[in-house]
Amino acid sequence: MAQNTHGTATSPSLSSTFNKGLLEENPALRQMLGLCPTLAVTTAVTNGLGMGLATTFVLVCSEVVVSLLRKYIPSSVRTPAFITIIASFVTLVMMLTKAYLPSLDEALGIYLPLIVVNCVVLGRAEMFASKNGPLLAAADGAGMGIGFTCSLVMMSAIREVLGNGTLLGVRVLPSFIEPMVIMVMPAGGFAVLGILLAASVWIEEHPRHRHKVLRKSSSPSASLCAACPIQCGVGDPTNDACAKDEFVEMLEAAYAAARKEAEERDQ
Repeated sequence: MAQNTHGTATSPSLSSTFNKGLLEENPALRQMLGLCPTLAVTTAVTNGLGMGLATTFVLVCSEVVVSLLRKYIPSSVRTPAFITIIASFVTLVMMLTKAYLPSLDEALGIYLPLIVVNCVVLGRAEMFASKNGPLLAAADGAGMGIGFTCSLVMMSAIREVLGNGTLLGVRVLPSFIEPMVIMVMPAGGFAVLGILLAASVWIEEHPRHRHKVLRKSSSPSASLCAACPIQCGVGDPTNDACAKDEFVEMLEAAYAAARKEAEERDQ
């Protein structure tokens, strides 16, 4: 009975499931998963793109299969079963890459078969696919995979341009600018990863602090507008267009709590 109702009470939508992997729960930049291939293969855009697409394919296919079989896999062998499913798709990717993209196969090396134990793939199978239907599992795998691919491509582009002076093998830096060799070394990978991580946090959090919308209230209060440091001209705190700074809201809440406590103490 628990399996029949598991995950059906509050099932997320396909769009929200897909979008969360792009930025909010980006595997590399927010969850810090799969950092071994992220740092190792991102010295060229072709390598990053190839690893990202391979991981995306394995993510989508393995999550769909795990979702379809979730009610038939005993909990005692769940992890070995998941790894077997993932390994099957990784083997398929390796065979296709070796047959049609031998140069990419050589460049990725050991990191291509290591997708089997990639925390991103196994973690999504365990945390999401085993608890949701195949459509949601496919959306989750696609979102996480594309988010992971974008992270690898951005890192690869920065490191290739600064470290080799090229982009997709084409010279983009003038000849008089000496490439920074450190960018294609592990130290450069960590530096670029830190910059992208900080940028992703800023992109997600900045709008929340710039435009905090005041919650609607049943009784408008002119005193709130009088005390508001933002002269928006709306003049109605119940209007969604009336924006208040989060710090001001916090001060008002603390003041209201202190005033209520004082009144209760006086009574």
